Amino acid sequence: MDIRYLRHEAIDKQRWDAALAQCAHGNIYATSLYLNHMSPGWDALVLGDYEALFPLPWRSKWGTRYICQPFLTAQLGLFELNPVPGRLPVFLQSIPEHFRLIDLPLNEGNLTDAVALPLRSNYRLLLDRPYGEVQKSYRENIRRNIRKAFERGCRAGQGTPLSEIIALARSHAHDEQGLTAFEALHAALELKGQAKRYGIRGHDGQLLASAVFLMDAHTAYYILVGNHPNGRTLGASHLLIDSFIRDHAGSGLTLDFEGSDMRNLAFFYSSFGATLHPYPQLHVNRLPWWIRWIKN
Repeated sequence: MDIRYLRHEAIDKQRWDAALAQCAHGNIYATSLYLNHMSPGWDALVLGDYEALFPLPWRSKWGTRYICQPFLTAQLGLFELNPVPGRLPVFLQSIPEHFRLIDLPLNEGNLTDAVALPLRSNYRLLLDRPYGEVQKSYRENIRRNIRKAFERGCRAGQGTPLSEIIALARSHAHDEQGLTAFEALHAALELKGQAKRYGIRGHDGQLLASAVFLMDAHTAYYILVGNHPNGRTLGASHLLIDSFIRDHAGSGLTLDFEGSDMRNLAFFYSSFGATLHPYPQLHVNRLPWWIRWIKN
């Protein structure tokens, strides 16, 4: 199997993106534009004439190179034009030994019995029906909270300034370098018509809930979510997601909620009618025994 390890400068980004667009489980995170911003200098494993792709986002600390999940990058792993059973283990064995630690989310196309990997949870909602039909799949608590938000004077709007969204998200997104990289990525995607910003404001104009939705040809990704404490009892986040669904129902897009492994969030996303799509997590520790001992 002709799997090549390519350093960043040797990757043909145009061929990479063209191939990724044809992969059944291709996503926005594995595009060269996304990786260039969120993991500058990323390397890759490539099969043949870009028939299968495996991005390697890496960093270096104390002289040790390691592969890790970039900020706001939910799923990577192996992407194949024509999936072949048993190919994933070969790719995993082909990751160069100089990467001493690997902690990377793969994608749902990488589910296989050939490798025993822990699973993580994601929820996705297909927006292929009119809004009225999609809304029928909501649990009653979602409909109740949407009504409450309207009754309390909350209003949805598009075009919320990114600076306000980032400020609201900082309560749980503490990676300042990652946030700066995301600002540049957002600007690039917005120029391509692939970024939308939603916000929910209270009757006094305060931003109560917000999110960025990144888009590709098939999927909308719910990213950089922020919730003000004052909005949690008003149904603001319920109204935000409902507003996006209302605007895009019938489009054929899939709304990807990006998780979650947290039980309460998983229930929240499934309450909109979203279904579970598990994906594997890769963890490999090649650190010398004495470093492992120090870390423990």
